[in-house]
Amino acid sequence: MRVVLAASEAVPFSKTGGLADVAGALPGVLSAAGAQAVLFTPLYPAARAAAPALRRLAELSVPMGGAAVRCAVLGCARGESELRFIDAPAFFDRPGLYGAGGADYPDNAERFAFFSRAVLEACRALRLRPDVLHLHDWQTALAAAYLKTVFKDEPFFAKTACLFTIHNMAYQGVFPRAALAAAGLPPSEFSPAKLEFWGKVSYLKAGLVHADLITTVSETYAKEIQTPEFGGGLEGLLRARSADLVGVRNGLDLATWDPERDQDLPAPYGAADAPAGKAAAKAAVQKELGLEARADAMLIGSVTRFDPQKGLDIALAAAGSLLGAGAQYVLHGSGDPALERAAADFARRHPGRCAVSRSFDDRLARRIYAASDVFLMPSRFEPCGLGQLIAMRYGSVPVATRTGGLADTVTKHGFMAARPDADGVRAALAEAGAAYADRSGWAERVRLCMAADWGWGPSGRRYMELYSTARARVARRR
Repeated sequence: MRVVLAASEAVPFSKTGGLADVAGALPGVLSAAGAQAVLFTPLYPAARAAAPALRRLAELSVPMGGAAVRCAVLGCARGESELRFIDAPAFFDRPGLYGAGGADYPDNAERFAFFSRAVLEACRALRLRPDVLHLHDWQTALAAAYLKTVFKDEPFFAKTACLFTIHNMAYQGVFPRAALAAAGLPPSEFSPAKLEFWGKVSYLKAGLVHADLITTVSETYAKEIQTPEFGGGLEGLLRARSADLVGVRNGLDLATWDPERDQDLPAPYGAADAPAGKAAAKAAVQKELGLEARADAMLIGSVTRFDPQKGLDIALAAAGSLLGAGAQYVLHGSGDPALERAAADFARRHPGRCAVSRSFDDRLARRIYAASDVFLMPSRFEPCGLGQLIAMRYGSVPVATRTGGLADTVTKHGFMAARPDADGVRAALAEAGAAYADRSGWAERVRLCMAADWGWGPSGRRYMELYSTARARVARRR
């Protein structure tokens, strides 16, 4: 089975969030499961620098609303899977993936309509016939619309099934109506049953309407997005397609996140020697970030984007009482300037007990995962979340709100807030603090966290099953 994946970012070539982690890992997972996996992604400057020697495979002329945009397709292998980069400097040779200076690029509608069309044109030019086209988030969703309209009678794609994955309903790619014509899609697509969304065009909706199957990144999130609270105005459409909507939890790359082989830690450790390894990491982080050198202090960690979604304001409101009782808190990340200021002010009010690092450093993040006794994720919503999975892999016990992927993964070994507010999170932290006082019981909890398998195996097999289901649907329609 040939699976062509398209994503606007993929590690190690580009990243703004968890989408990149999934897109970077999934082709290898699918290849190991027996698929022929090919990933398409834009050639950003960082991707050009990070990619191995690239081969020039094709030159394309991509139709866009009556005009044509020239680009090249470059390629290389990565393990058992193949990478294909769309090289269009006018669209992708920029400092940011989606924007700069805190603002989106004004031509994002054109950029990602072009990328979606270019993926299909590249498949045709390279004779790369997909059995399944697997699209990720709004930036590639128009490919589903192109497949069912512009390429509807194209024999090359006659047997191609389409699966669309929602990584976060908060980002929908909503643009003015003129984006439809600029993308070269027929006017019939502008209707409430298709891409129209409150007088504008929703790229995400193209995936929800036209894909044969829809997935999202956890079972609980698949249920949540069918409600007004989490559906972003598209909950009715999602409910109408509930039989085609499946939650598939994201996996963790266990080779990348492995405390036993992590050379960024002062003393790499496995489950058997976790107490010593974590103690060494705690001492190192306390020294590095100016916290009091106290081995007995319960160290709370957060590695996060400073965004209202992540509930940093909730964390700051909830953590103060524990710091007053002797706990410590380390926050690492960046984002919303107001939240950055609030975190810095909180640290000033708790000298020696709270430290904030606002320039993201992957090596420091790894040490914080290892050093932390508790990993705090008070998200208002969390489609899947990788932070809690990494934390458990490193023996840091999660404290989280009961939402999305957190509800699916933290309940076994961590602590769940009854409500997504300061009182609920404060109570969950207090419960964790009481458990931490029982050192032998805590050591067993750490061992169970580290023993849990959050790898890609089950999710990869589930995707292979869904690809077969989608292909069977297409075959029945022919």
